[in-house]
Amino acid sequence: MGIAASIGTPIKRREDPRLITGQATYVDDIKLSGMLHMAILRSPYGHARINSINTEAAKKHPGVKAVYTAADFTDIGTVAIAVPLGEIANGMGLHGPLASGKVRFFGDPVAVVIAHDRYVARDARDLIEVDYEPLPAAIDIEAAMQPGAPLLYEEFGTNVAFGMHPPTDEIDKVFAQTIADGGIVIKQRMYNQRLAPNSMETRGVVADYNKSSKTLTVWASSQNPHILRNILAALIGHPQHQVHVIVPEVGGGFGSKIDIYPEEMIAAVAARKLGKPVKWIEDRSENIAVTVHGRDQVDYVEVAATKEGKITGLKVHGISDLGAYCQLFTDVIMIAFGFPVSCGAYDIKNIHLSADIVFTNKAPTDAYRGAGRPEATFITERAIDLVARELGKDPAEVRRLNFIQPDQFPYKSAAGAVYDSGNYEAALDKALSLAGYQSLRAEQAQKRAEGKLMGIGLSSYIEICGFGPKGSAPIGLYESARIRVEQSGTVMLYTGSSPHGQGEETTFAQIVADEFSISPDQVIVMHGDTDSTPEGRGTYGSRTTAVGGSAAYAAAVRLKEKMKQIASHILEASPSDVTLEDGKFSVAGSPQKSVSFADVAATANTSNTLHPSIEPGLETTVFWEPEACTFPFGTHISVVEIDKETGHVELTRMIAVDDCGRQINPMLVEGQVHGGLAQGIGQAMIEGVIYGDDGQLLTATLMDYAMPLASELPHFELASTVTPTTVNPIGVKGVGEAGTIGSTPAVANAVIDALGVAHLDMPYTSEKIWKVIHQK
Repeated sequence: MGIAASIGTPIKRREDPRLITGQATYVDDIKLSGMLHMAILRSPYGHARINSINTEAAKKHPGVKAVYTAADFTDIGTVAIAVPLGEIANGMGLHGPLASGKVRFFGDPVAVVIAHDRYVARDARDLIEVDYEPLPAAIDIEAAMQPGAPLLYEEFGTNVAFGMHPPTDEIDKVFAQTIADGGIVIKQRMYNQRLAPNSMETRGVVADYNKSSKTLTVWASSQNPHILRNILAALIGHPQHQVHVIVPEVGGGFGSKIDIYPEEMIAAVAARKLGKPVKWIEDRSENIAVTVHGRDQVDYVEVAATKEGKITGLKVHGISDLGAYCQLFTDVIMIAFGFPVSCGAYDIKNIHLSADIVFTNKAPTDAYRGAGRPEATFITERAIDLVARELGKDPAEVRRLNFIQPDQFPYKSAAGAVYDSGNYEAALDKALSLAGYQSLRAEQAQKRAEGKLMGIGLSSYIEICGFGPKGSAPIGLYESARIRVEQSGTVMLYTGSSPHGQGEETTFAQIVADEFSISPDQVIVMHGDTDSTPEGRGTYGSRTTAVGGSAAYAAAVRLKEKMKQIASHILEASPSDVTLEDGKFSVAGSPQKSVSFADVAATANTSNTLHPSIEPGLETTVFWEPEACTFPFGTHISVVEIDKETGHVELTRMIAVDDCGRQINPMLVEGQVHGGLAQGIGQAMIEGVIYGDDGQLLTATLMDYAMPLASELPHFELASTVTPTTVNPIGVKGVGEAGTIGSTPAVANAVIDALGVAHLDMPYTSEKIWKVIHQK
């Protein structure tokens, strides 16, 4: 194998040695001279009026440097929102760094203490006296929509921020005709419960202001350093070029670190006011209470199908719980990210989508691994199983009957999305074969005859990735790459993307090395520093490799052409005759006549005899913007057994066949799928944020919020198909969220299959399952 075979090679992540040996630097590792520490007083109520705040005792506490309330931040902007819909555009749900007048959820920040160490800050925080007037809380999302419900924003007279209710005449005709033709219509309410992202590293920020240069430097655990810099500069009124954001290692984000949070704003302003570095590190209870939550969506679903199982129409009314405030993408998660893939992998000709987005007295929701697509996939995959159950058909065959066929791509769905490529039946067949599907069904029949509960669940999902097409967002969602080839032959890649666990330090090196025909060890990938990397739009929505990797590829192609020109002069040949293979430029047909990659790099950087038409040096910057999104897909199969006596659900097998297009590094693809599966299974089985009727958070610690352990999960049986995309030059689609999107409905369908019921909302805790068994 030549050194050019980088793409497709399962090499280990180069990031891992520093991470597993404790050599990595996270925000909490940043220690600066004279650093102050920040503690935040948070509301103990879900909804209350603030009558007064007394900070005198806290200010007098030894070691305290400053105490701030909302009154101290009147000149600071509100937390950024990407696309304000409906009443949000008129100010509903907007919020500054600290609560003013009212608190609207448990954990709402009320006051801040800055002190010389973390412990003093916390002690002083406890001395602040707040006179609260408790108010009734709006917790249940559907109850919050009703007249007379407690209002979060009284001036608007409602908790519904935006509604989308197109006429139903056409879909009603489709449903009526389906019934007339002997088909079926099934109705079902479904609920995707609220989840806490719970990344291993909680959020954190360090802000340092240099008075002489008037530069604000911010270290943050973030998924998008450039967007954080740009928005932070605008919010605090500081020149953008004098705000420097550094994102060191990030211990997980899963979407929750896309947002710009009040704590980042407060730390920045405090550092500027006090002339000292200010640090804040979130504790776990704060993380569960105030870092954005995910999901929390009610859906009313109607599906129409012929007696053969062909779906003729789908009707979905989604109700999205925004929580108390609108964050960056809160209001568009369902409508912009979920609704476009509501048809799933199926050729559904008629669809009707309506929506309400509603404020409640809970923490704000926003992106969480999958962001809208898991909810949409759950709806579609449950609908398929409902049809199969009603008609007495095998759910695998109902899926097969409804699949979009390979010759239909590019395919425009009834929901409006244009799918790039796919072969859904191939993924289904591979999963069925890997599972031994017919044998599983025979085993299930045998166990049922013995009175045992065994279930088999399928999910044939698609997702939308590679966000960034022109005109798809209020700002350009391009990605960037700067490549510089040093005179030694070392390649420096500076990417505007910001990987935080996905492995792009490895895969981006493979992409560039493959184009340059060198070892990936010669490519150094730099990211996360707004002063040294070109402007980028961040890492989310499984877009980093599809968009950022394409930028790196395009930059490498551009420099390769320049290097060919230089090599052609050295070899006294035409540039069109020069090839690059195994780290050497040679003349086609005369491989013995060659010059090494390193020698060409040295010539470009040091020679004073370059051809007059060639500029010295080897450096270029590329901004790359896709024309369309990508649509990964796959089929997951879950097998469960349920203990009738306890209601305990045991996941005995988990099969996942995923197609993310061309695979840069199959080992990393499997790693991404593993993590996604764990989170998707966690939602189905045990996870859920729960509030009391008064707005109290009942799952405020990891003693109360359940997460899956490795010992509770089976060995994952993984395989893949490969259907490249033509949307980008490297053929990749994205895989970071696939495991989460496909696994949840597969597990749900398995549990429901075992119980023999039509539907059951998640999570499938032992208590819930026991009640269903004994009610039957």
